[in-house]
Amino acid sequence: MGVEEALEFVDNLVFLKTGEHLDKTQRIILRHLWEDEKRTYQDIANSCNYTEAHLKAVGAELWHLLSKVLGVKVSKSTFQGVVQGFRRSQHSQKNPDIPDIATNSTNSQDLDSNFVGRDRQIAELHTLVSRGAKVILIQGKGGVGKTTLARKYFKSQKFDFVLELWMATEIQNITPVESVVEEWLRRDFNEEPGRDFGINLKRLRRKLREQTVKIGVFIDNLETALDKNGKFIEYRRPYVDLLRVLADSDVHSVTLVTSRERLRESSVEVHLYTLEGLDDGAWRQYFSRRHINCDSTILSEMCKACGGNAKAMQILRGAILTDFHGDIHTYWQENCTDLLIERELKDLVASQFTRLQENDLEAYRLLCRLGCYRYQDITSLPIEGVLCLLWDVPEPKRRGVIKALQDLSLIEAKKGQYWLHPVIRDEAISRLRLVNEEWELVNRKAAQFWTQQVEIVKNINDALTALEAYYHYVEISDFEQAGDVILQGRGEHWSIGLPLGCSFYQLGLLQKNFSVIKRLIDEIKSPERLIKLYNILGYTYRIIGCIREAIECYDKSGKILGKLDEKPTKISILFNTGLCKLELWEIEAAEYCFNSVCSLAEQNSNLDDYMAYSQCCLALIKSCSGSREDAFHLAEQAFYAMSSTRVTLWGIGHSLVNLCLTYKNLGNLKKSFELCQQAILHAEENNFTQIKAKAISCLAELFREQGEFTKAIFNHSEAIEIIDKIGAKSDLAEAYYQFALTHKKMGEIAQSRETFLQAIALFNEMQAPRQVEKVQTAMECFEK
Repeated sequence: MGVEEALEFVDNLVFLKTGEHLDKTQRIILRHLWEDEKRTYQDIANSCNYTEAHLKAVGAELWHLLSKVLGVKVSKSTFQGVVQGFRRSQHSQKNPDIPDIATNSTNSQDLDSNFVGRDRQIAELHTLVSRGAKVILIQGKGGVGKTTLARKYFKSQKFDFVLELWMATEIQNITPVESVVEEWLRRDFNEEPGRDFGINLKRLRRKLREQTVKIGVFIDNLETALDKNGKFIEYRRPYVDLLRVLADSDVHSVTLVTSRERLRESSVEVHLYTLEGLDDGAWRQYFSRRHINCDSTILSEMCKACGGNAKAMQILRGAILTDFHGDIHTYWQENCTDLLIERELKDLVASQFTRLQENDLEAYRLLCRLGCYRYQDITSLPIEGVLCLLWDVPEPKRRGVIKALQDLSLIEAKKGQYWLHPVIRDEAISRLRLVNEEWELVNRKAAQFWTQQVEIVKNINDALTALEAYYHYVEISDFEQAGDVILQGRGEHWSIGLPLGCSFYQLGLLQKNFSVIKRLIDEIKSPERLIKLYNILGYTYRIIGCIREAIECYDKSGKILGKLDEKPTKISILFNTGLCKLELWEIEAAEYCFNSVCSLAEQNSNLDDYMAYSQCCLALIKSCSGSREDAFHLAEQAFYAMSSTRVTLWGIGHSLVNLCLTYKNLGNLKKSFELCQQAILHAEENNFTQIKAKAISCLAELFREQGEFTKAIFNHSEAIEIIDKIGAKSDLAEAYYQFALTHKKMGEIAQSRETFLQAIALFNEMQAPRQVEKVQTAMECFEK
């Protein structure tokens, strides 16, 4: 069995068992291992631009999934033999349980008993795509089945992976498009996003043009972001730019957008597809699958009364089975008059809420409480997220309450995850808000649940999950607690628990940091919290090269600090201000800050981590100014401290780079090479892209010192490419400066001048005149 046939066979098996296709990364792993089962994850990572850690995590889940699907233990080394044996056993049976690939390509959607009557619509969408449509807006009333149709289209056409964006049902919760694009680049394309939205859009366009796999883009519930004229609301106008990229005729992607309202942005080419309700034949098929005897006349009347609405169909089925034991005749006799009046799904949903309130108060309360969740960045809940809202129900009864809502189709559930349909969530949250005490208590319970969900922030999903608590506290105007969510240290993944806000900038989610902190900053009353938030905001500004804004944040922290006896906070402000001054090449000011940090740290052994960081910076400064003995002494002290003090992984990475540069300046190239390799390895193990790029730039400097110009040029180019992608302006300017020095040493005057000028342009953007002077001094030879 060839690799392509094997992939299709395994994909079919997984789909038949789970209703889901293999994703892009799973297919990459299977393809490489089928071709050579001895390949390591590191081999695959090197050839596909992934990290080894990421592939190991995906692989572990994949072998667990295949073990369940195939009914035997599957591992990396055995899966090929297991799949081949399974295939042979199926062919040896006269009536195989698993349909052959050739006969199972068109009917997979029939396996989903909830999906009926949309074959024609899928075919029409396919026709639009084949004619060149890149963005299709599926418009229809709430509950008509827009989301289900979009999902089924992507599955039926076997897209390799789908980029998803779930719009919030409330305007204030809409995710900034800048964060959306950042996450897509990082999570789905394994590309480090830049700091500029325009640059990230160009990268996304390039990725969508380059890809040979089928990529889908799914944007759900767009209407929240539109005004009454069908245009994006003012502070979400950047979404227009995203749609322009997705509508580019050269991209190899298909975008499906669902909305209750039409989009009327003339600058974006969007194909409108209006979705009507299901016909009575589809309703009959759906009800018969639930073993409800269907009188054709009654069912036609019900379908007509509800406009064929798919969600109404599910709700009615739940009511008939639960409240009338499957007797559709009796149900219709009692409800036909009211239902004929309530033709809109909103009215039907409201009536179901009212009926539930009368018949099952516990289920009604839970349904309303579930409206507090956002279902946006994290689109569904584990069972614990539902159970935590049943604090006033005896524990043995709680799962029965959840089952009651499932039976009535008022809560969605799949694979142990739960969520509300947007129309039902609207009704739930509007009712929940009516009771102030309940509204506050429910949000606090939900916030506590999200807080307990994440003990250690290992990846982006962990960070976004932990942040959900923030939104609940903001909803009830408890801004102090919302601030604590950002400031709370989590676990030991970073050697010590770092605040969530620090995890965001380490993971590259800079826009998220800006949006959540700026929302709070004017509401926080506690000086201690305010200082820490300004510090995180300042650090985030410094990373992207906005040094003046960063210093302003630290100045505000210092003014708030005043005479408070908070040495750890004072040291943090001093140290980070010193880093800013160093980026601006204001050496005297930077040295003063780092010396002040050391003086304070000497008085408290709990602050020895800041002592080590500052000694590394001071060693670098001394080595640049010619104070060789002082530089060597400080570097040796700092190097020893790195292994004996309480330092973070992030701090270790930056300190290794500073020590590497120090020993290079001191002429100890052997030591510098060792530290440089350590820094690169450390950065790769922890996915610290910025640190890796700085270390590679340092490596280029070392090769320049040895006269190995070919290697130097290669590493300069690699560092610049990485830094340019992440948009770290200060690091990019320094990388260009070092590249220019290499060209200069090689006698390549024209290239050197051009690269020096690129560095000057960036330093001017940073308002760093001392850095500009440094570059101009290096260029003086051109004027002679």
